[in-house]
Amino acid sequence: MNFYFEAAKTLDRLDSKQGSIKGVLATLPAKDRKRTTALVIETLKYKAILVEVIELSKLLKLERKITTLNLALVLVHDLLLARGIQAGDGPVKQAVLRHKTRLHTEFQKIKIKRGVKANTDLAHTGDQRAARIPRYVRINTLAWSTEIAVQSLLSRGFTTSDPFESNTGFAIDEHIPDLLCFSPQTTFHEDPLYKSGKIILQDKASCFPAVVLGPPASDSAFVIDATSAPGNKTSHLSAIMKNKGKLFAFERDKKRFSTLTTMLSRAGCRNVEPLNVDFLTVDPLDPKYAQVTHILVDPSCSGSGIVNRLDHLVETEIENEGDKDDRLKRLASFQVMMVKHAMRFPGVQKIVYSTCSIHAIENEHVVLEILVSEEAKTGGFSLASPEDVLPQWPRRGLPEEMEDPSQAASVVVTKKRKGDEEDATNEQSQKQKKKKRKRNGVTAQLSN
Repeated sequence: MNFYFEAAKTLDRLDSKQGSIKGVLATLPAKDRKRTTALVIETLKYKAILVEVIELSKLLKLERKITTLNLALVLVHDLLLARGIQAGDGPVKQAVLRHKTRLHTEFQKIKIKRGVKANTDLAHTGDQRAARIPRYVRINTLAWSTEIAVQSLLSRGFTTSDPFESNTGFAIDEHIPDLLCFSPQTTFHEDPLYKSGKIILQDKASCFPAVVLGPPASDSAFVIDATSAPGNKTSHLSAIMKNKGKLFAFERDKKRFSTLTTMLSRAGCRNVEPLNVDFLTVDPLDPKYAQVTHILVDPSCSGSGIVNRLDHLVETEIENEGDKDDRLKRLASFQVMMVKHAMRFPGVQKIVYSTCSIHAIENEHVVLEILVSEEAKTGGFSLASPEDVLPQWPRRGLPEEMEDPSQAASVVVTKKRKGDEEDATNEQSQKQKKKKRKRNGVTAQLSN
C-alpha cells in the first residue's frame, strides 16, 4: 500500500505546483520510480473521469480510511483501469472494494453517456505542441566525444537527416555544442547509452544557461551552481569544465539532492562537490568560496514556459488570476533574492540567471530590479553586450519591458512568447541575462 501512498503524495506535489511532472517524478526513490511514474501518468490521463466516478459513488464521504482525493484516484484507477489494486487486504484496500460494484457501474454509465467503447477513448490526449519538439540528447563529453558518439549511433541504424522526416533520423544542433536532436517518437530511457551516462536527456533550452556561463576548463576554475537538482545543468557545466577545477553544486531538498548525486555519479562528474545546503544560507565570505568566479542561478519559477510531453496533463485546471499574480510576485521576490546573494561573492565575475517562464515579472522585471539593487551598484554589475550572449541566437527579450529598450538584446529567450514564431525548443521562455562587472579598471563578464 506504500506504493499508492507515494503516488498520491506525488499527485499532491503536482497539485501544489511544486514542479513540473518531469521534475517531480525525478525525485522519486529510484527503486520504485518506474512503477510510481507509470501510475501517476496514467491516473492523470484519466483524472477527470475518475474524479467524476468517485464523486458519483460518494466514496470519500462514505469511507474515512481514504483520506485524500489523490489517494482515491490512484486506487480507483487500478481498480477500474488496471489489474486491480496491487496491495494486501488492508483497511484502505477494503474500503475501496466495498464500493467496487458502484464504481464500475458509474464508470460504465459515463462510457455510455459519452458514446465510447474503449477505455482509452476517455483518456486526456496529448499536447499537440509536444509533437513538434524533437527529442534532444546531449553527448556527455566526459565519457566520450561527440564524433565517436555519432559514429556509434550510425552503426545502430540511425541516419543523419531531418528528425521530423524519419524515426531514425537525427541532426547535430546548430546552436549548442554536443547536442543532437532526434524524432519526437525516439526514446532513450532504457538505452544502455543513457543508463551508462554516455548521453544526457536534456532539452535544448535547458542547455543554454551553462553555455552562456561558459566556465573555464582549468584547474584554477571555481564555479557555483546555486540550485542543482536534478543535475542536467550541473553535469553540463562539469563537461564544459572538462572535469577540471571545482564546481560547488547546491541543493536544499533532501530527495532532490539524492537524485542529483545519483546523476552526477552516473555522468562521471569528478570535479563536482554536491552540497545538501540552501544556497541562501551560504556565507559569501567563507574562504572556501573566495575563488568562485562563475555562478549559475536557475531558481524556482512558475514553469509557465515549459512545453513538454507530460505537463499538459496538469494544465486543465484554471488558476484564479489573483492567486496567480500573488504566486508570481512571490517567485519574482525569491528570484531577485537569489541573484543578489550571488552578487555578494567577492570574487564572482560572471552570473547567469535563467528561468523557464513566459512572464516578464520573472524575467525582464527581475533583471531591472537586480540592476538597481545595492548589490549591483556596489559590485558594478551591468548587463553584458549582446555579442557576448549567444550572438547567433535570434530571439531576445521584450524591449517594452526594459527601462532601456536596447537592454532587451542582452536577454536570450529560447521559446516563443506573444508575437514570436515557432521553433523547436521546448521551454517557452528561458532567459539568460549577462552582466559585466568593473573592478580596479578591469572588466570581467557576468551573466544572469
